[in-house]
Amino acid sequence: FFSRSRNKLWLKGESSGHVQHVKAIHIDCDADTVLIRATQSVAACHTGYKSCFYRRWRPETQEWVEEGEKVFDPSEVYSQ
Repeated sequence: FFSRSRNKLWLKGESSGHVQHVKAIHIDCDADTVLIRATQSVAACHTGYKSCFYRRWRPETQEWVEEGEKVFDPSEVYSQ
């Protein structure tokens, strides 16, 4: 991955140990999009959720709702 905030390359799991195991890599018909299929150990999101996509838009209430539970406490994994 490339971190824009740190302006450097980094490996997923460097700090947390929550690594991703690549299962397959695909490109689309124009070769301008890459799809990487991977399994995640523990969680992918630094907020503690399994995925970074844990908020869902609810049009009936016009709000974002958090779904799922945190699988780890970020304060126990990342130093400030």
